[in-house]
Amino acid sequence: MILKQHFLFALYSVCGIILKAAATKNKVRGSQGQFPITQNVTVSEGGTANMTCRVDHNDNTSLQWSNPAQQTLFFGDKKALRDNRIELVRASWQELTISISEVTLSDEGQYTCSLFTMPVKTAKAFLTVLGVPEKPQIAGFTKPAMEGDEITLTCVTSGSKPAADIRWFRNEKEIQGAKEVNASGKTFTVRSTLQLQVDRNDDGVAYTCRVDHVSLTPSSHQVTEVLEVHYAPRVEITHSLTFPQEGQYLKLECVSKGNPLPDPVLWTKDGGELPDIDRMIVEGRELTITSLNKTDNGTYRCEASNHLGTSSAEYILFVYDPNALEQTGPDHAVIGGVVAVVVFITLCLIIVLGRYLARHKGTYLTNEAKGAEDAPDADTAIINAEGNQAHAEEKKEYFI
Repeated sequence: MILKQHFLFALYSVCGIILKAAATKNKVRGSQGQFPITQNVTVSEGGTANMTCRVDHNDNTSLQWSNPAQQTLFFGDKKALRDNRIELVRASWQELTISISEVTLSDEGQYTCSLFTMPVKTAKAFLTVLGVPEKPQIAGFTKPAMEGDEITLTCVTSGSKPAADIRWFRNEKEIQGAKEVNASGKTFTVRSTLQLQVDRNDDGVAYTCRVDHVSLTPSSHQVTEVLEVHYAPRVEITHSLTFPQEGQYLKLECVSKGNPLPDPVLWTKDGGELPDIDRMIVEGRELTITSLNKTDNGTYRCEASNHLGTSSAEYILFVYDPNALEQTGPDHAVIGGVVAVVVFITLCLIIVLGRYLARHKGTYLTNEAKGAEDAPDADTAIINAEGNQAHAEEKKEYFI
């Protein structure tokens, strides 16, 4: 009886060992099909990065996240590192997701998700942190600039990773600058310069420096400066009448451009003051002469100036007699006569040329006809014609 009990105990022990070995083998086989899955993450500096690790088939095996320094951040739902920026988002047998807020450049690196099977399986995820460039600044503006000056505009932005790109715009049109990139630790300082020789056309022009970077929305980082250019005035005179006549009124305008705006313009006639202030009225930049007459003939001068220089323009006034202007107007009869003469000469040339061509053609036919007389066949006619032509040439030479 005792032997029988020992035998059964031994049998049960062997069976238990076999079952336990089988279970362990199945567990190992099952764990071989379990792999953690991760993805690389890119985030801008100051943002929040979510790190997710998933397992499609998990038999209640724990997941763990660790940082590039191999410090455990979370083991399952248990926080292991004291960092208030790191929080648990989701923890289950199939997923472990954590978040890192207020990300800095030092957080960049390779993170590891571990699945504690036999053996332990791992998956890597690289966290890329983008350095956000600072808002650009433009240096080199002189207010005001003088026409002809050479100036250098410099736009600078720092803190970008990777290096930012700087673009220049003159109003809405892009122009090219000279770019320079310098590394400063993990970030870059980018500088772009623009060489200008300013003229009056640059006055009031907006120059914009724009920073482009993968971490920025379009046009979010840009600065604009408006260039002010001082230049000497330029003057021209416009007039209201092409042929001023007696009794009419004439308006002359002195159009002056300069920066600063020229002082009130000065009107003179023939180098002196306006002789008749009752009929010659100056209002701002305009000179109006009422009831024109012959005494108004002369040279009118407009002069404008600012602190950079003086400019002037002249207008020669000749007042026409209305009756004489009608008589001396465009003579259509003369124009018609000229056209008729041209047409007549052209027709004569055509007639002479036609007669010349006809005469030479008749001579050729006559010689050919002479050769055809008394000729029994065509060949003889041609020979006779050539003989007649030679005879004619001999006559010409003899005559000469």
